[in-house]
Amino acid sequence: MSIHHYYDNLLPELKQLEFILESCASKLRSEIIAHVPLDNQLLPIHAISIGCQDDYAPVMTFVGGVHGLERIGTQVVLAFLETLLGRMSWDSSLINLLTKTRVNFIPLVNPVGMANHWRSNGNHVDLMRNAPIDSKEKTAFLVGGQRISKRIPWYRGTENTMEIESQALCDYIQRDVFKSPFSIVLDCHSGFGITDRLWFPYAKSQLQPISHIGEMYHLRELFNQSYPNQNYIFEPQAKHYLCHGDLWDYLYDESQKHPTTFLPLTLEMGSWRWVKKNPLQLLKSLGLYHPMKPHRVKRVLRGHLIMMEFLTRATASYENWLVDCQSLNMAQKATALWYDK
Repeated sequence: MSIHHYYDNLLPELKQLEFILESCASKLRSEIIAHVPLDNQLLPIHAISIGCQDDYAPVMTFVGGVHGLERIGTQVVLAFLETLLGRMSWDSSLINLLTKTRVNFIPLVNPVGMANHWRSNGNHVDLMRNAPIDSKEKTAFLVGGQRISKRIPWYRGTENTMEIESQALCDYIQRDVFKSPFSIVLDCHSGFGITDRLWFPYAKSQLQPISHIGEMYHLRELFNQSYPNQNYIFEPQAKHYLCHGDLWDYLYDESQKHPTTFLPLTLEMGSWRWVKKNPLQLLKSLGLYHPMKPHRVKRVLRGHLIMMEFLTRATASYENWLVDCQSLNMAQKATALWYDK
């Protein structure tokens, strides 16, 4: 099969991404951070950057497609990329923001999984269980990551070996983001619950908050104040289940070796409500993770733009709010909200 077969039939998201790269080449910088094999072809993993390229500029990074079944995550990231590129020719506030802020996009981390309609990558490894980090607390059975068999979901892969996709993502974040004094990541997923959630590390512990728990709490407060009618639940992932090998747990811990504030978030879109409205979509391989109906896809694509815009502006303006965290006792408030039994 030719590479165009994958683009046209199995990976329309990759075709859309490469059209954006070609048509907007003057507005962005791009690189291929890895290639992954599929049927004697090599599929690219693209990273895109717009805005200020100073190493010490604040950085906002959007990630999608870590799980191949969760196509809507990639589509949400591409929709916001197109929004920014479309505004760069006329929106003076955005143009000014980009003179001092960098915005990165890695829309499709797992192209082989997406082409195959698999959660895992081509080696049957769940990339979100693949980092070299273990929970010291009891994890959810199987769901928390397992090395029993690659035929069972949530397979972690070989111990101390990261898959091409995981390694490429981690290398990019460490190289491009950790030099910055401040950065936020939003990794877009679907497949959990009825309500959209914004999760943050740790996924490995219900007892140990991250060092920047006060900053996370303050970011949540700013979001609630700015958009009081939004419906996101902002919380640690560990409130629901514990797992081994979470990429953002690993990268957060690695960030602690650098003079940076690194705040990784996961958007977990509440896909169960799509199933509730259309139970028959469970008969399809994507049914639990994707809206399926075209009008619902459009609703999801526009529904997260405000939140993504907020995070981008919060990144650009971090010096105006980050200094308040200690004086406002944010860590104590965060602990009372999320960790006190």
